[in-house]
Amino acid sequence: MAFFYTFASLTVVSLISLIGIFTLAINTEYLKKLLLYLVSFAVGSLLGDTFIHLLPETFKKIGFSLTVSFLILLGIMLFFVLEKFLRWQHCHIPTSSEHKHPMVALNLIGDAVHNALDGMIIASSFMVSPSVGFATTLAVVFHEIPQEIGDFGILVHGGLSVRKALWYNLLSAFAAFGGGLAIFLVGTQLQNLSMYVLPVTAGGFLYIAGSDLIPELHCHEPRLAVSFGQLVCIMLGILVMAFLRLMG
Repeated sequence: MAFFYTFASLTVVSLISLIGIFTLAINTEYLKKLLLYLVSFAVGSLLGDTFIHLLPETFKKIGFSLTVSFLILLGIMLFFVLEKFLRWQHCHIPTSSEHKHPMVALNLIGDAVHNALDGMIIASSFMVSPSVGFATTLAVVFHEIPQEIGDFGILVHGGLSVRKALWYNLLSAFAAFGGGLAIFLVGTQLQNLSMYVLPVTAGGFLYIAGSDLIPELHCHEPRLAVSFGQLVCIMLGILVMAFLRLMG
């Protein structure tokens, strides 16, 4: 059952890569404002999944130990390396002459690696339990929506046609299936592998939320109404994860 849930979830996550086409009909200024709230909601869902699902499940299964601490740190460093050396990052600000993005090829490579990691994360979560799997899938979905909008903009700005941008973005998204399959193949050989992936995932989610997403929320005019709206969206993301915990 975990296998079915994983690949159904990865299909949904991969199809999100096509969301960029809908942004062509949206006014740029309105899109920027919308992304601020989408990013805020993603922050809440990532933090909520980390502290309400992933870490409690880890502590319950293998306890709190120095090993768990090192695995969380490993997750943080893993995403740092991904950004630093592949020049890929969670950036949702539309490309402009003042705000440049990495080259198209580097973005596609980095995004493919990240998607493969998403596949591993989702597969590992479902191997622990369906509730953890669905919560992690939602966290991935919520932060992938603004991310894929940003990726689509990068590819089009980099010189690709709309059709090619959508196609390459979708191909990059399919790397998630390879990551998920790898976990199932290796997981049968290594006992409790999935439990040790959870704290690494928690570290990665903390890095994405704290290093990439939250700083973006501080890069815009600090109007009280906007700031309050961002706070509400963060809290809503956390509440969704809490609700899933109660339902699970």
